Amino acid sequence: MREKVEAVLAKMGYSFLGNFITLVDVKEREGIVKVEIFVPVSEEALSEEMALEMLEEKLQKAVPGVKKVVAI
Repeated sequence: MREKVEAVLAKMGYSFLGNFITLVDVKEREGIVKVEIFVPVSEEALSEEMALEMLEEKLQKAVPGVKKVVAI
């Protein structure tokens, strides 16, 4: 699962709607993906909560087994 998550993030260029995403951990058994989100000071960037919600939806569609994405 980790490789698939990494592939999705790499395809996005590790940025998502103006925010920068760093993969921290994948708990495959629990289906939890941990990320660090850097939200730059910009009118174009979404809030961390909105970006996290949208990223979770994207990863759930692209990677079977992803149940939750959490920011640390």
